[in-house]
Amino acid sequence: MRYNYLSIAGLFLLGASCTTRTGQTAAPQGEIKLITLDPGHFHAALVQKVSYPQVSNDVYVYAPKGDDVEEHLKKINAYNARAESPTQWFEVIYAGPDYLERMLEEKRGNVVVTAGNNGKKTAYIQRAVAAGLHVLADKPMAIRVADFEQLKACFETARQNGVLLYDIMTERFEITTLLQKEFSLIPAVYGVQQPGTPDDPAITKASVHHFFKTVSGNPLKRPAWFFDTEQQGEGIVDVTTHLVDLVQWACFPNQIIDYRTDIALIDANRWTTALSLAQFREVTGLESYPEDLRKDVRKDTLHVYANGNITYRIKGVHAGVSVIWNYTYPEGGGDTHYSVMKGSKAHLIIEQGEEQHYKPVLYIKPVPGTDPEVYEQTLSASLKLITDKYPGIGLRKLPDDVWQVNVPAAYHNGHEAHFGQVTENFLRYVQEGALPEWEAPNMIAKYYVTTHALELAKRK
Repeated sequence: MRYNYLSIAGLFLLGASCTTRTGQTAAPQGEIKLITLDPGHFHAALVQKVSYPQVSNDVYVYAPKGDDVEEHLKKINAYNARAESPTQWFEVIYAGPDYLERMLEEKRGNVVVTAGNNGKKTAYIQRAVAAGLHVLADKPMAIRVADFEQLKACFETARQNGVLLYDIMTERFEITTLLQKEFSLIPAVYGVQQPGTPDDPAITKASVHHFFKTVSGNPLKRPAWFFDTEQQGEGIVDVTTHLVDLVQWACFPNQIIDYRTDIALIDANRWTTALSLAQFREVTGLESYPEDLRKDVRKDTLHVYANGNITYRIKGVHAGVSVIWNYTYPEGGGDTHYSVMKGSKAHLIIEQGEEQHYKPVLYIKPVPGTDPEVYEQTLSASLKLITDKYPGIGLRKLPDDVWQVNVPAAYHNGHEAHFGQVTENFLRYVQEGALPEWEAPNMIAKYYVTTHALELAKRK
């Protein structure tokens, strides 16, 4: 039987620090070995931006031949070759049309990391958990209603086979998001969660993203399929996954969400972002639109359904989430996040615009009619509950009795670092043999919201 492993010479074209070997050594008891499956998205590489003591340096990559796997290996090479805290990953590559079957046949690792073509992802997950492999999946794990139904079955299969299925929710580790949640858990500061209305949700989360940007210091090259919503998924089922997750995680911590009884969709909308051929060339490196994208091209401009919003009710609380994709960000800018949580005593607001120098900042705004002096005393007395967990956090009073939460620079470790934090959590769950009891049902609830909201938006 011939194994179609990439040659060492071929990998040298990508950088000397990625190598292959066809032999396999026995893993120490309890050691975790990663399998990277079809890494079409840069998030697959970010999982390996740092090393983990319980994880073998040997990583087994299974993918079709092409630019996706080559771009992935370039990023791993860069992590291995950097001057500060270099990693020592040893990539063992299989590239060929039967990459999925080969992975399942060989089972060289025990944790599958998949970040790439979302149209294939749910099927990848199903095959992996059925084979008794743990799965750490980039979002989204489902981009259509049929995928959602399959994903529900995947969680049941994972339970039966004693393996874990988890998605990469990096935004839970952003410091202002963490602090927004912490302040909301202090009744003296936040009060009780307000229910809101469909027109004025009590929880609002919005993000703005960009097709052309830098990752690990280099311009990001995106594959052409990223712009095909049949493969990548529309914006309403992609980035909104993070936002719906934060609603559940921040407002109903450690509570199980049952999508059948706790969630009611109210409204959803979708619209396109236009990319010129010149912009498409810049971000993909391709000279023309491939055939798969022709259906979305009008007058030589590509129109991508990258934007959307959802209004829904969760456990009696009205929430609104929205995502917008622009081509690129203004000078000094980047992806941005906006969030509001409305309590009976204060609103907790995260802003990340030009005024904040495109860095997220948390504000505490007491509701109208609040006595400023009394609230100041209450807030100051409550701050120790925060600083016991996050030393150095402070408060600064702004005009109109608004408070800014001051965060030391050390806490702003950046989006890329959050992938390592998520992975560390998941590895701990693998070693403990279980997720927190609320995680699996809440992932199911999350993907119910996104996939069914897309159907609602399409009907409109």
